[in-house]
Amino acid sequence: MTSETKEARVLEAIRERRDLVNAAIDEELPIQEPERLYEATRYILEAGGKRLRPTVATLAAEAVTGTDPLGADFREFAALDGNTVDVMRAAVAIEVIQSFTLIHDDIMDEDDLRRGVPAVHEQYDTSTAILAGDTLYSKAFEFMTETGADPQNGLEAMRMLASTCTEICEGQALDVAFESRDDILPEEYLEMVELKTAVLYGASAATPALLLGADEEVVDALYQYGIDSGRAFQIQDDVLDLTVPSEDLGKQRGSDLVEGKETLITLHARQQGVDVDGLVDADTPAEVTEEAIDDAVAALEEVGSIAYARDTAEDLTERSKEHLEILPESGSRELLADLADYLIVRGY
Repeated sequence: MTSETKEARVLEAIRERRDLVNAAIDEELPIQEPERLYEATRYILEAGGKRLRPTVATLAAEAVTGTDPLGADFREFAALDGNTVDVMRAAVAIEVIQSFTLIHDDIMDEDDLRRGVPAVHEQYDTSTAILAGDTLYSKAFEFMTETGADPQNGLEAMRMLASTCTEICEGQALDVAFESRDDILPEEYLEMVELKTAVLYGASAATPALLLGADEEVVDALYQYGIDSGRAFQIQDDVLDLTVPSEDLGKQRGSDLVEGKETLITLHARQQGVDVDGLVDADTPAEVTEEAIDDAVAALEEVGSIAYARDTAEDLTERSKEHLEILPESGSRELLADLADYLIVRGY
């Protein structure tokens, strides 16, 4: 199978599951009083997004049980003990957590755009945006209590979601702290990426396995699949921030570099003697020019920093796919492997 064929299969799987997730979001998170609050909670969800994490969750549920892709109703998915679990509600909970983090990240980073439209705090106001994020956070746990899973399995899933949210906050705190340091080690960066980004992919893959009653070894393998593919995704996202046009990114290209955020790219460049802080002469993403970013990218490419980041992402992706070998062979397992590849090619 060619890489183009694999990508087409993944895109179709994402599209089909995105439609299901969007319909479930309409059901689980309706506009209600106070309307402005709930409009704000829905705003970022309706602004777009591929629903990659719910795609991972639904594929993982199928892969654990050997179910054909889209071969069962996610609202009444057969668990390994014979009961039924609302896997879709768990998938929505994970997507809602992702949206909560984006709203708060945009406030902290003072980013004006998200997915090509004004960020929630720009469209509404900062107070409403904070409340919308907090509401999404709370709703995620509410949804996770309503999956119908075995009580012990549901408790473990709730524990994973809670620890994941804590780790995301820890990762964000490290990311902020890194902005005032110039002595960050690559292993510190990878730890930050794991906490800030990868743990939610790990939870996306492992939570369905917990809810469906899979063995601990299977749960752990799926979690590590999510961790490694999530770290690869974030590293590639750092590459895309520099190399993809602003209109495709939905935000200003090179914003991470302008804001002084350390990435595997800049850490590698510093080790090669590059004056990373002097690559761009702008205080905010709104002030930077495309020509300035082009020059910065050329300097980073010359010392091999962008290639280094890409190679690291590819190595992590290959490792992530090895974790899937514990699962029975199925079309859903194949799609999980192909999705890991897709994340470092077209993840934005």
